[in-house]
Amino acid sequence: MADKPKRPLSAYMLWLNSARESIKRENPGIKVTEVAKRGGELWRARKGKSEWEAKAAKAKDDYDRAVKEFEANGGGGGAANGGAKKRAKPAKKPSKKSKKDESDEDDDDESE
Repeated sequence: MADKPKRPLSAYMLWLNSARESIKRENPGIKVTEVAKRGGELWRARKGKSEWEAKAAKAKDDYDRAVKEFEANGGGGGAANGGAKKRAKPAKKPSKKSKKDESDEDDDDESE
């Protein structure tokens, strides 16, 4: 069975993927984290985002269509098919008292 489709990239991520090389060229020796930081600054300052938002909307439509097709073909649902979100939380174990808590209780007994 095929894997569930991956979520689409946001407009920012689509733009960053195309702009990453130019950011690196303009800032030789820049670290990966600094590329992302600089990209965020450039994206926030950017005026014409509609091109990238349109690409992101198209990617989301394609993703939604692919998910519907995936689910129609028997994908999703059970834990064996990657239904990690439906996994029950493990039961909480009763908390054990620490030695500090026990010594505090002993102190209370002595003061009475």
